[in-house]
Amino acid sequence: MLRIDASELKARATELKAGMKVLVSGTVYTSRDAAHKRIMAMIEKGEKLPYEIENAVIYYAGPTPAPEGKPIGSCGPTTSSRMDRFAPRLLDMGLAAMIGKGERSQEVRDAIVRNKAVYLCAVGGAGALACNCIKSCEVIAFEDLGCESVKKLYIQDFPLIVANDCSGGDIFERGRAEYADL
Repeated sequence: MLRIDASELKARATELKAGMKVLVSGTVYTSRDAAHKRIMAMIEKGEKLPYEIENAVIYYAGPTPAPEGKPIGSCGPTTSSRMDRFAPRLLDMGLAAMIGKGERSQEVRDAIVRNKAVYLCAVGGAGALACNCIKSCEVIAFEDLGCESVKKLYIQDFPLIVANDCSGGDIFERGRAEYADL
């Protein structure tokens, strides 16, 4: 299993192939539907964003409140396709990677290839375990959105699978083809 820093995902995207298991450490930002809508409105207005999109990693998650002694509560991935209408523009602005669950539209997959980015999948339903890899959490924007506020997370050895690589590899497409061959 490859260990990689989140800040290196864009630079090392060509090494990452669909189906690879990786352990990612570093800074990622949570963002779901409501936060994406606000971020896009800020882009349209030319406003300063809550974080630099260039080389950023977005985790599609809406964590629960932190229990006593923990930086965060359960923090599993949400369905990524809900962000498909926003992802190509963010990828064109330099977004390095997205973390979520489920497959992406052709438009998003094309933008991943075009921008030499990557889409990583986290195990759905394992948010209580995933939170053990999150070492810090800070709300940085849209606090009024509660669990959907934008958070800056520091993750350590977060287990992920490369779902879409920058060469067009797709684990969902490959999985369907392998199943059809049975």
